[in-house]
Amino acid sequence: MNAKVFINAQIATMTPSSPYGLIPNGAIAVLNGKIDWVGSSSALPMKYQIWEQEDVNQRLITPALIDCHTHLIYGGNRAQEFEMRLQGASYEDIALAGGGVVSTVQQTRNLSEDQLVQTALPRLDHFIAEGVTTLEIKSGYGLTIDDELKMLRAARRLQTLRPIRIKTTFLGAHAVPQEYKGNADAYLDEICLPALTQAAKEGLVDAVDAFCETIGFSPAQVQRVFALSKELNLPVKIHAEQLSDQKGAILAASFHALSADHLEYLSLDGIEAMKASQTVAVLLPGAFYTLRETQLPPIDGLRKNGVPMAIASDSNPGSSPLTSLLLCLNMACTLFRMTPEEALTGVTRHGAQALGLSDKIGTLETGKIADLAIWNVEHPNELAYRIGYNPLIKRIYGDA
Repeated sequence: MNAKVFINAQIATMTPSSPYGLIPNGAIAVLNGKIDWVGSSSALPMKYQIWEQEDVNQRLITPALIDCHTHLIYGGNRAQEFEMRLQGASYEDIALAGGGVVSTVQQTRNLSEDQLVQTALPRLDHFIAEGVTTLEIKSGYGLTIDDELKMLRAARRLQTLRPIRIKTTFLGAHAVPQEYKGNADAYLDEICLPALTQAAKEGLVDAVDAFCETIGFSPAQVQRVFALSKELNLPVKIHAEQLSDQKGAILAASFHALSADHLEYLSLDGIEAMKASQTVAVLLPGAFYTLRETQLPPIDGLRKNGVPMAIASDSNPGSSPLTSLLLCLNMACTLFRMTPEEALTGVTRHGAQALGLSDKIGTLETGKIADLAIWNVEHPNELAYRIGYNPLIKRIYGDA
């Protein structure tokens, strides 16, 4: 039996019962990787008082962090494009020079599965060092059947090499590759849909995503992907309303999507549809920052309608080369005017909901997996307040 009690702690359970679900001078009992009890130290039942105890000296314990939207598996980088943009190059200039998503697709195709794993590990280690125990990874830079499957296999392998929970998402409908330029429907027929079917057959995919945008796929094309997902009994999510209002969130809500992500141009009808379907809004401040966007997502509308808001890194080589979820908390507050509590909820309780894992992780409650983070701070608002500072003392991965 593996039993331990953490005592003398400030515990942010992140349940909605009170601000941060805060328990001053609390204790949390962990048995075989599950939370067995949590509450005030003064109410600690006698049976736990004989267990091994760890005094955390009034430090903060929160649920471990969850990054529910990343593109962590890819080849190469796009630092040269970053420099070109700062020197005045347009998107078209960069594309003509062989840059953009096409560049990442080519570099990803050029790497083996082993190489993709090895290049992703240093990025993953940055997230782990900040208290992340659950991380979603999308495909979408292969855009052939073999290369999409290669990306998903590489993502699955990461959790065999590190103590972390990986959720994989098929994003074959991310972009139209050069060889199918101008013929997105043929790409769907010949590559995307067959790749999804094969990925599901091999057990490589936990959810399905699509980029619904004028430069991506139309709502009608995304609907084809989602229809197959439904047949395969896979939940869906969507990149929607990042650059324009294509009503992608409404489409996703009609399929009871786990989440709709980006959402800068989301309108009231999309908010209402998401509320009705309990679809989580995943906000991505790293991409907003990197692309120097000016259209803010409708935070007030989401808040007033009770749509859960998650925060994620969108870690990718082009629009969000970011590997710090703690920095995302600060960005969510400073750029999107979210509260520190909303931001922390976004990488705990609502992050879990966006991955369909609310019954297992995201809050500190009896029966849930003991994914914990212990921080050298006095109050949870410090996690969003500091910039570029990591106060993590210990990360506990309950599945280990």
